[in-house]
Amino acid sequence: PKQIALLKAQFEIEPDLPEYLKDGVFKEKNTFPCWVRFSNQNSPQAADNVKDIRGVAIKLMSVEGEKILPGEKEEKTQDFILISTSYFVTKNIVAFAKLIKSLTSGKLRTYLFFLLHPRITYNLLTTNKRFVSLLEARFWSVAPYLFGNEAVKYTLKPQSPAVTAAPEKPAPNYLTSVMSEQLKNNDYAFDFMVQFQKDPKRMPEENLSKAWNEEESPFIKVATLRIPIQEFDSKPQVDYGEILSFTPWHSLPEHRPIGNINRGRKVVYDTLSSFRHEQNKLPKIEPVDFNIPK
Repeated sequence: PKQIALLKAQFEIEPDLPEYLKDGVFKEKNTFPCWVRFSNQNSPQAADNVKDIRGVAIKLMSVEGEKILPGEKEEKTQDFILISTSYFVTKNIVAFAKLIKSLTSGKLRTYLFFLLHPRITYNLLTTNKRFVSLLEARFWSVAPYLFGNEAVKYTLKPQSPAVTAAPEKPAPNYLTSVMSEQLKNNDYAFDFMVQFQKDPKRMPEENLSKAWNEEESPFIKVATLRIPIQEFDSKPQVDYGEILSFTPWHSLPEHRPIGNINRGRKVVYDTLSSFRHEQNKLPKIEPVDFNIPK
């Protein structure tokens, strides 16, 4: 996917959380340094004004505790992955695989697939959008995760209102340019929130094509993602963003990914990451601080 920006940030756990919210990285008041990567989803890469689903990946550092992935149990990172929609384009990973196959099998197969799957067509049309500023956009995990012994979803809600005007003639990389201008003079922040599953039937773990009802189960703030004033367009930092790997499985067991989409991600993300690093002849690394290796 096309990288919009790799940013330095702080993930501040809320003080005085009630006991039922004190789990994993949220068990006590703390501030974790983190890398935040904003990206588009389209492949092949397209200009920023093309409708798309946007992503944000947060990599906390200095996270103590044994992690899930067998080869990375001692790493001190925790990833959270969110996208710019509250529901997924397909019900499950089987339907998603069929969608991808149709999109790569010629126009006729694609047309027939959309004709026979109106719900997926609707979801694609409503989840792909244009954005002006990703620092003013809301993001959701869509997929569920454990929070201790319960299932939750995450959202990242901007503290700044969406007031930035769209450029009259947007350049291909205008989302990066807008973000660069915004972070020259102002800090930005998001509320990181969790939504608990109230009823497995109305809030299923395996069907992601419908969002969990926020009136039935409101999101609860557990942390602040704070992005300070900064410059992020140096070549070493841009290149570093392409090297880093993000996956929901970089995780403590308390925040274990659940559901069929996350189970598929475990295989796909690892395969793509390994392929990318092998092709680029670069080692896979998990960062420990904001230093960018030479």
